[in-house]
Amino acid sequence: MSSAPIAGLRARVVAKRVARRNVDRAIRAVSTERSAANNLGNEKLRSVAGAVAAEKDVSEKLKALIARGGDLPALPESDRAPSNRVMGCTSQAWIDVSLDADGKVLLRGHSDAQITTGFAGVLAAGLGGLSPEDVLGVDDDVVKDLGLGASALPRSRANGFRNMLESVKKQTRLLRDGRDAMPFPSLLVTADGIEARGPFAEAQANYLEPDAEAVAALVKELKAKKIGVVAHFYMDPQVQGVLMAAAKEYEHVFISDSLVMADAAVKMVEAGCDAVCVLGVDFMSENVRAILDDAGHADAKVYRMAAEDIGCSLAEAAQSDAYYEYLAAADGVENAVHVIYINTALDTKANADAIVPTVTCTSSNVVQTVLQAAAQVPGVNIFYGPDTYMGGNLAELFTMMSTWTDEEVAAVHPAHSRATIKALLPRLRYFQDGTCMVHHMFGGDVCDTVRKFYGDAYQTAHFEVPGEMFKLAMEAKRERDMGVVGSTKNILDFVVDRVDDAIARKHPNGERLSFVLGTETGMVTSIVRAAQARLKKAKADGVPDVECEIVFPVSADAVTATGETQAPSIGGLAVVPGPAGGEGCSSEGGCASCPYMKMNSLDALMRVCARVGTEGGAATLAPMEPKKYAAAKEGEKSVAARGCVPILHMRDFTRDKKFSDAFVNDIYGDLNLIITYHITRARASRRAFPPPPSRASLAHALAAMLRSSKSIVSVAFGGISCT
Repeated sequence: MSSAPIAGLRARVVAKRVARRNVDRAIRAVSTERSAANNLGNEKLRSVAGAVAAEKDVSEKLKALIARGGDLPALPESDRAPSNRVMGCTSQAWIDVSLDADGKVLLRGHSDAQITTGFAGVLAAGLGGLSPEDVLGVDDDVVKDLGLGASALPRSRANGFRNMLESVKKQTRLLRDGRDAMPFPSLLVTADGIEARGPFAEAQANYLEPDAEAVAALVKELKAKKIGVVAHFYMDPQVQGVLMAAAKEYEHVFISDSLVMADAAVKMVEAGCDAVCVLGVDFMSENVRAILDDAGHADAKVYRMAAEDIGCSLAEAAQSDAYYEYLAAADGVENAVHVIYINTALDTKANADAIVPTVTCTSSNVVQTVLQAAAQVPGVNIFYGPDTYMGGNLAELFTMMSTWTDEEVAAVHPAHSRATIKALLPRLRYFQDGTCMVHHMFGGDVCDTVRKFYGDAYQTAHFEVPGEMFKLAMEAKRERDMGVVGSTKNILDFVVDRVDDAIARKHPNGERLSFVLGTETGMVTSIVRAAQARLKKAKADGVPDVECEIVFPVSADAVTATGETQAPSIGGLAVVPGPAGGEGCSSEGGCASCPYMKMNSLDALMRVCARVGTEGGAATLAPMEPKKYAAAKEGEKSVAARGCVPILHMRDFTRDKKFSDAFVNDIYGDLNLIITYHITRARASRRAFPPPPSRASLAHALAAMLRSSKSIVSVAFGGISCT
């Protein structure tokens, strides 16, 4: 693959980065549209809600709310559609918005629950007859104005009410703007098939039904030559489609996020595979190689899909001079620990651990890793890198948590409270100049559109996306129980769980769930497969239709005009995915796919498989093997072995739910060194020092004495000489 498109994309990303330093800028711009409208809508709606709240007790308030449902203009069954169905509501509910001859808002609604019907009646009375601008200026906290406590209005029902208001705003905005379709492309997944809406979605859907001959050819090669395949979720749709079909016929094909790929490779080799093909970027194949070696499988072959570097802009950021300056600064800080994203090269991990005690993390365990460090190492100073967005999102999350109740904080990590989170914040640093070029694309313009037209949808965001997208998903999670922030696996599980919930509800009219996919589009194949399998089974079991819509938040700048398609358009233009440069991404927001991941094509996989086990194949495959590091000097560990240390620290944490004693000791300092500390001779001669329970405890105690001491003495603790 030519490096020109990648280089051009990176240049545009870098050029935009300075303008994007303040990740809250776009959020503030969006908020202006939401709150700057005049207060007529707020006044009228609060007046209606206030009449309910004025009743003397909860039971009377509920009666008043239910009575409001009697004034709700009816919505005939023929007008109840997926487009006006309220998502996130435990009951069946529809709210329909139209404009009268004077351009004023009219609301109709229906629900199978009296209380929900009552809330729709409050909205109809409070917003009916207003201009679209007045409706869009209404605050989102109207539920609180009803004066109903949690006992009468459980969180699940309150969330449904909030989403009903979001649905009203979305429909109002579409009417005001004269739109007859939603702005983003999407895939509608049903038990019977897949409907692509827009050319971008059509491109994603093309390979969801893979070519049977291609699947058969791949499986034949893999079985005959005992080759396993581990692939990242961010594959091209064609590759994912073929691999997922192949996995049904051959057990040694596995698609996952980067954390699990290496573990899967070990299992494949232990089950008899002689080689493993890695479909991912270079650090993924390096990790697979290192973990196989650590497991005693150095003879197993590991192959990449290209002789050229399959790079990663994020991993490259961790090899910059700026990153080593960042680590050098950490080296001078007491109780410093470096939490490094696993999406980095082995030599990066090795070099980092030589400077600061280092543990790897993934997007799914980064929160727990940081919180465990703060809980297990008192006074720890955490340096996260290299992903600037993930670091900023961590800081944003912990800032939010500092306002939560102790019970809510403990639900995230049992050793923490609001006070400990507040204490952690000033001791958390993150690198300021590292981004994934793909996740960088979810910018302010895209998030503005998501907030305006998909505010009632389920929001998903990878931990690597910019703060705007992260904040949208966090708000949806916190305020409406309709969001997830995390890894690719977290996002997949979230979508599948919501589909399972809808199936379990068995609403007679069915449901449509919409998910905004705030990560790389390669995720879509796994999501579609998992969702459709459940929908097909549900239909066979007699469950009414449940539909799953996957929305691609792609900006208008991430598509290219063409005169050769009759498909629906965005902004009046016929489009295909990708800007003219062909990268599939735009630095203005939205991304089709990772240009590096595109190097992992189906043709590349078949070429590698064809060479395995052939005469001369070893020589031609040598450039496809993961990077080889210089051999270690006698008595020293190799770079690969040292790079494995932070990964093994993470594996220990994953298994034991705490850091190993060896890692904690490393953070506090090596006590085999001579420890110099200052105390008065008089105090030293009188004080008894019983053996501490661990070397870490001793280091912590000595560090405290060092800070408060005045003179130098020599003592010995449990065989450790301290001067």
